[in-house]
Amino acid sequence: MVGNRRQGLVLVSVMGLLWAALLTVAWLSEVFPNGTATQAAGAAMEGKEVRFGIPASILFGVSTTGTSTGAVNSLHDSFTGGAGGVVLLNMLLGEVAPGGVGAGLYGILVLAVIAVFLAGLMVGRTPEYLGKKLGRVQVTAAAISILAMPTLVLLGAGLAIALPSTLDALNNSGEHGFSEVLYAYASAANNNGSAFAGITVTSDFFQTTLGIAMLFGRFVPILAALALAGSLAKQRSVPAGAGTLPTDGALFGVLVGGTIVLVAALTFFPALALGPIAEALS
Repeated sequence: MVGNRRQGLVLVSVMGLLWAALLTVAWLSEVFPNGTATQAAGAAMEGKEVRFGIPASILFGVSTTGTSTGAVNSLHDSFTGGAGGVVLLNMLLGEVAPGGVGAGLYGILVLAVIAVFLAGLMVGRTPEYLGKKLGRVQVTAAAISILAMPTLVLLGAGLAIALPSTLDALNNSGEHGFSEVLYAYASAANNNGSAFAGITVTSDFFQTTLGIAMLFGRFVPILAALALAGSLAKQRSVPAGAGTLPTDGALFGVLVGGTIVLVAALTFFPALALGPIAEALS
């Protein structure tokens, strides 16, 4: 029981540290933005209520995109490239920082399974987690859960960008316009509900494809997580051995955090480089 509590504390710590790091990046991007006009104004206040200012706006935006909330108190479309990229990345990470109700929990657990599997590959041993061995069935279920959302987001955004009619639906061109499209599919597939408000999604194409992303982006990971849980529940617990990876310490926390960042970086970095990263560097 104590070991399970420690493992839970490690995962919660990882989620909290990711949230704090992303919050810091977003705040710095808004307080010290690129661009002559925003620098002259002292900060990027476009699209924000004066009552809240930048600190409360960024705190709210980063926290709600890191959960399945979707509420906003400022216009995410008006965020700078860096801050807009952070709220977008929050959803692309699977809303695990700090984590949505239910979705954040099974999301971080699936990522922990992937992390344990990768550690097992590096040392050449059968991976174990919570006293259960991770075999082909478990890893396949975790992989399906991890890959479903990126597949829907990237295919949907890529198809939308390829259509000439999408230009008429955008309020901005270039990198920011691409971010608007990518954000729309990331929000739909992750059941978030927030939006880069510059895009108009009332066409039949957007209504259909965003609906498909919303349907499969949530239910496929849920079903995969349930299959993973069911397969583990059927197994008998095995005692920890000399080669068992400790999952209640800082090393495991670093491994899980690295897996989260690595999975997102490898999957979404090209798309992010075309959108918010290019905008932040321009």
